[in-house]
Amino acid sequence: MRAPLDLRLLVTFVHAAQSGSLSATATRVGRTQSAVTMQMQRLEEILGQSLLHRSGSGVRLTGNGARFLTYAERILKAHDEAVSAFSEKGLHGSIIFGSPEDYLMGFSSTLLKGFGTLFPAVEIKVVSAPTIELRTLLRSCQVDIALISTPNLNDPEEIVRTEPLAWVGSKPTLELHNFGDIVPLALPASNAMDHKIACDAMARAGLKYKISHASNSLAGLIALARSGLAISVMTREAVPSDLYVLNAPLPRLQRLGIIIAFAEPEQSPAVSAFADHIRHVLPTL
Repeated sequence: MRAPLDLRLLVTFVHAAQSGSLSATATRVGRTQSAVTMQMQRLEEILGQSLLHRSGSGVRLTGNGARFLTYAERILKAHDEAVSAFSEKGLHGSIIFGSPEDYLMGFSSTLLKGFGTLFPAVEIKVVSAPTIELRTLLRSCQVDIALISTPNLNDPEEIVRTEPLAWVGSKPTLELHNFGDIVPLALPASNAMDHKIACDAMARAGLKYKISHASNSLAGLIALARSGLAISVMTREAVPSDLYVLNAPLPRLQRLGIIIAFAEPEQSPAVSAFADHIRHVLPTL
């Protein structure tokens, strides 16, 4: 039976992986470079795998090292959360969380309730705004963490879930709406991502349309779709049960990536814990 993993070895390994330098790691963990080297050798012995390539310029992860880094970070995060949850004070603080309205309708209840159960001493304030506004709020640090959308599923930022956009109407098919040759659309403002995606899709399909209504409020778009006066666009998760998702002859709409974005590169323990909670829960909803 292999020896149990020592958390101190994991801490040193994560610092080495992040810095690419054993000397820098030694400074971070308060040990000599030779002690750090011995720690890494001990960890490799326990796992029976080589984790680091060593050279004169520093260290870099082997293939197994890159795989193990994910586990090491997860173990350390779980350790910190457990200590915070059961310590005398527990995790505390406040978070300003931003999200587009459709994500709030689809996911926020489960996300916020679950996190509140784990960390009742953390206060979360919610700001609802479109992605373009949330990015501005993040840059000005008026929001600590936000869920934002990207049309690029290869976006270098961290995508935790993809969500399909849908055409939404008051009747099961486009033909039953009796709009004639020109389809009236109810869309967000022209600078919104959903607006551009919908218009581009209609143009590519060669379908005639007009922007008959505009609203940056999801509630407004839902009301317009319910009226039968126009077809709207929203994420599928946000479609109310009394409305219909429409398909052909309307063109298929692309999926959006959902990104966790931060105001600061270094997050508070509360923000970091909430981000981990989102990563764990959101893909399963």
